[in-house]
Amino acid sequence: MIRRHLFAALLAALPLSFAARAAESPADAAARKALTELVPQAKVDAVEQAPLPGFRQVIVSGQMVYVSDDGKYLLQGSLYDTRSKRDLTAARLAVDTKRKVDAVPADKRIVFAPSGKPKYKVTVFTDIDCGYCRKLHSQVAEYNQRGIELDYLFFPRSGLNTPSFDKAVSVWCAKDRKGAFTAAKSGANPAPLKCDNPVAEQFTLGTQIGVNATPAVFAPDGTHIGGYLPPDEMLARLQSLAPPALAGN
Repeated sequence: MIRRHLFAALLAALPLSFAARAAESPADAAARKALTELVPQAKVDAVEQAPLPGFRQVIVSGQMVYVSDDGKYLLQGSLYDTRSKRDLTAARLAVDTKRKVDAVPADKRIVFAPSGKPKYKVTVFTDIDCGYCRKLHSQVAEYNQRGIELDYLFFPRSGLNTPSFDKAVSVWCAKDRKGAFTAAKSGANPAPLKCDNPVAEQFTLGTQIGVNATPAVFAPDGTHIGGYLPPDEMLARLQSLAPPALAGN
């Protein structure tokens, strides 16, 4: 009995990825093996049956590839359902993105919200020094007037421990964080500050969901709706995806 309890405790302590891998089908394992042999440094987030018969779909750093069940063939690109006129690749990636972005708590975001309850909420990965990021933020009041809340996460394009990264840290550590953010977006250099901050983890999150340019704007359902979008265009894009009630999710 003691041994059985000990075994159960050890099993419960195993990493989720190990348990999931142990339960993989032969086709899942073949797809994973083929991909990691082709790209040894690849970090595989998920392997599952694809809508395309005879293939598995594999999510790698926010990207989707399709691998044949025998591991012999790999396809990269978007998979469309011609009958429903739906991008199945984008829809599946959005689910994964939403899960990861929703895990970022409110106290690790810089939020610019309308005075009333927002109709929509977007997550924006931003770089302090990015020109289109600055253009987007210069219109933040116009987005808010249209009922759109902007939740900012940092993505210094130059990488960790670079001048843009340091500016993001300084903004985060400022006493008036939103004021420092807006001033930096206007071209002012923030006073150098250090403190516990989420900049590195937000940069890592961005790379995990496929961010490779800024601004990167994500809808509440995880859909990447683009880079810079003028206020009316962003509103129209959000309206085309879902009703306003989605903003409460």
